Amino acid sequence: MGGEGGGVLTDWIVEAANASGLAVQSTSVPGVAQRTGATTYYVEIFPTPLAELGGAEPILALSPSLGEVDLIVATELMEAARSVTRGWSDPERTHLIASTHRVHAVAEKMEMGDGRYDEEQLQAAIVAGTGGRLLFDMEQAAKSAGCIVNAVLLGAVAGSGLLPIAPETFEEQIVAGGKAVESNLRGFRLGLQAARGDIPAPSAVSHKRPHPPVAGAEILMERLAFLPAGARAVAEEGAKRLVAYQDARYGRLYVERLDALAAITGDEAVLARVAKHLAVRMSFEDVIQVARLKTDPARLDRIRAEVAARPGQPVVVRDFLKPGLEEVCALLPGFVARPILAAAHRGGWAGKAAWGRQINANGIFGFATMRLLAGLKPWRRHSHRFVQEQAGIEDWLAAVGSAARLSPALGVEVAECARLIKGYGGTWTRGMSNFQRIRDAVIAPAATGIWPLAFALDAVANARAAALADPEGKGLERTLAAIREKAAA
Repeated sequence: MGGEGGGVLTDWIVEAANASGLAVQSTSVPGVAQRTGATTYYVEIFPTPLAELGGAEPILALSPSLGEVDLIVATELMEAARSVTRGWSDPERTHLIASTHRVHAVAEKMEMGDGRYDEEQLQAAIVAGTGGRLLFDMEQAAKSAGCIVNAVLLGAVAGSGLLPIAPETFEEQIVAGGKAVESNLRGFRLGLQAARGDIPAPSAVSHKRPHPPVAGAEILMERLAFLPAGARAVAEEGAKRLVAYQDARYGRLYVERLDALAAITGDEAVLARVAKHLAVRMSFEDVIQVARLKTDPARLDRIRAEVAARPGQPVVVRDFLKPGLEEVCALLPGFVARPILAAAHRGGWAGKAAWGRQINANGIFGFATMRLLAGLKPWRRHSHRFVQEQAGIEDWLAAVGSAARLSPALGVEVAECARLIKGYGGTWTRGMSNFQRIRDAVIAPAATGIWPLAFALDAVANARAAALADPEGKGLERTLAAIREKAAA
């Protein structure tokens, strides 16, 4: 993919083949904007040295034939699975070397809920379509070596022994290239050792890190003792998140809400799911939160590390902001925001009014502006958005409680409906509207017990899936109509 050095990797392999006296040919097919642009490179090598062919010259292909590829290499798990399922791979012939880390596609990020593809299914497709494989987190290895992933991938190819080229010849091409030689050699040797089994292949690292300790959250941990162990672990992270987001008082409200639900059901699955979604819903994104995140001292350090800035080298960070009328009114008190928004909706310009600006985030004026917005955190409780969110949260919790009284499984399904509500402005409004439609048409009758439990579970799950797949609500309307028809029958 773009930025991962696929062209350089191809050049290393081609030059190593030439240095080994082998006939070699390479072609590439540029990709389009899938993440940063995926390009397919094809290299064909005749395994017998030219010197042993008696003057004959092999005829090499410009593109691969389906099922006749000996080795597939990929810098990311989905691209590896994509190559296999497109038919290039043969279950008996093909060996695959790939990194297990993910770079999520735009389609995955666009989903209202968790749109990520199941990594177990991707790996299952790879196993079913290849005769042998080497999978490990090459991104982690590359970071430890201070290089990009192509050097680690080259080392894994060399260590596999699948090409008629000595590892030392690959190393010579890295040196001859003259670019980032030391770091590329470190990455190459890590990949080589991982392929040979000399060192454990770096395993995938979870991107979910525990929230750092927050002053004022310690006492809340003690108050969470009423929860089962699994739910308590989730709730502890949620409590720290909310104290950092607002204050200890807000964290106490989180604990009180969980306590009220625990009085209805002691089911660990329900409590754990609600603990997770409640923490996310209570820490909704607004202008104040965005400003706080952008002025976090760790942010600039992370950016400097990502661009590999040298000590003392200046780095300029520009943030592009375009707050709309909804976001601005979200900060105002309700009695001011409501008439403004009502007039905007009547006039048809609610979604059109926006104020775009560019801020130098690490400049004095830009940073001061963002810090001023972040400093409005105490005001958040008085804002229109805060009041709206709390009302919506109580509505959702009431629905979860009603469902959980009837069945813990139904409580889990209703708790998952929190995934419908996210973002701000029109996205938030549509999500709230869809949840209320599902609550009235499906959750309310299901919680009374008038439907068979299996039907109720399917109805909630199907309605939620329809709303996530089509935030505009057309698919949801069709699904609700089908549920009403089946319920009547």
